[in-house]
Amino acid sequence: MRLRRARPGEPSAPPRSTRSRMIIAALAGAASIFSFAPFGWWPVQLLTLAILFYQVLRADSVKAGALVGWAFGFGWCLAGVHWLTIAISRFGGLPLPLAWIAIALLAVYMGGHCAAAMGLAGWLRKKWALPLPAANLLVFPALWAVSEWTRGWLFTGFPWAASGYAHNVSPLGGYAPVLGVYGIGWLVAVTAGALLLLMHRSRWTALGLIAAVWAGGFALQYVTWTQPVGGAISVRLIQGNIPLAQKFDPNHVHATLRHYQQAVTAEAADLIAIPETGIPLFPQQLPPGYLDSFGSFARKSGSAIVLGMPMADSPTRYANSVMGLAPTGKPYRYDKHHLVPFGEFIPPGFRWFTDMMSIPLGDQTRGDVLQPAFAVKDQRVLPNICYENNFGEEIAEQLNDGSQATILLNVSELAWYGESVAIPQHLQISQMRTMETGRPMLAATNSGATVVIDSHGIVQASLPWYQPGVLAARVQGMTGKTPYIHLQNRAILLLAALAILAAWLWSRKAARAA
Repeated sequence: MRLRRARPGEPSAPPRSTRSRMIIAALAGAASIFSFAPFGWWPVQLLTLAILFYQVLRADSVKAGALVGWAFGFGWCLAGVHWLTIAISRFGGLPLPLAWIAIALLAVYMGGHCAAAMGLAGWLRKKWALPLPAANLLVFPALWAVSEWTRGWLFTGFPWAASGYAHNVSPLGGYAPVLGVYGIGWLVAVTAGALLLLMHRSRWTALGLIAAVWAGGFALQYVTWTQPVGGAISVRLIQGNIPLAQKFDPNHVHATLRHYQQAVTAEAADLIAIPETGIPLFPQQLPPGYLDSFGSFARKSGSAIVLGMPMADSPTRYANSVMGLAPTGKPYRYDKHHLVPFGEFIPPGFRWFTDMMSIPLGDQTRGDVLQPAFAVKDQRVLPNICYENNFGEEIAEQLNDGSQATILLNVSELAWYGESVAIPQHLQISQMRTMETGRPMLAATNSGATVVIDSHGIVQASLPWYQPGVLAARVQGMTGKTPYIHLQNRAILLLAALAILAAWLWSRKAARAA
């Protein structure tokens, strides 16, 4: 990159230290939170990634570049998921200082993914003597995308705040049904790398690439990948807004049960759903006749009912589940497959940490990876529970495996995170899932966001957050497969591999020319 030369007699500026570059990168990573909901300033993300790449390019060694990358990832994670301290301290019982230490340690680990990507990028640039355009447009974006993908599955994965989520409202959202959220993140990184080239002699190539990428996303927004199927169904989504301090309290649990019983049976609909663990007891613990009252209402009214509740198969085996009661036929059951570390399963060697907290239902049994959808009139409704909403490939895999689901349903309990940015971020994640799959999504939550999202990621109806209510709407199911359902994350991994291959070929060509 071209820098201004010092004038004769003017002292040259001392090179910036690695520590200074790490501070800049950490602040840039933390600032990326403003690109996500509820702020929605997605251009900020382009600038922060450009800052990251610039600081790595100017680092004086591969190790320094990796440290800069780690600092960026640390700041990104710490700012992006700071709200986890609410669940750990307010509801888990861990002292607040220890909660912040726990989240800082998570950010230390998460920063490692970015450190590996930036360190490898610096090493490849040095080993292959890469021209700057090859590094900015091929290597950095490819390795950034791979780093986001790896943190989405390694050690069960933690893909929250992947960069692509910020662009459900930008033109790049058009790529969601083709490349998924990680593919959008790759294109964000390509744009950031191209922005840096505006200070380089390749500026016209960079401008052309930016225009092509963003025009392509805009055009793809007008492509229809799925089609309506069957008749629209009426839905009622119940937001109880039951305080967590009362939800699992034996002195208040009967009031919770009564609330949902009255809300469900108040009015018929084709589909009625309550949130995750809306019924906080196992079926064996419920008052006699309680579940029968829902089944009786389903048969009399013709309503299909989805109840979020834990299910116990033995004294030591229980799952976070939903039970479906149809007007006819056997009850339906879906068990959560992708569990939250520490909150729903205990990683090996960490029982000492979970024992310091008091989180109910904290060591659960996993459901099967592939589970059938719930038939509701002409539609087939595929549930997922809270955290599972983060894993688009797993939802796409179920749609590709013959479940024939036409509507997605997310039931969640987000009151664990208080009145924080977790709720709008989770809503943004739900919107991305609809854009990837071309399926509408219903979200039934305890405190928000209880919404109906169409197959293009647009919220059609919603309830105010942090207050009880019932959302009534009509939803049209969709059929067909987007390219993302067919390929899932294999498409972006192939593109990343091709980008690295292209960078190598570019370096060979440059070497021969020299």
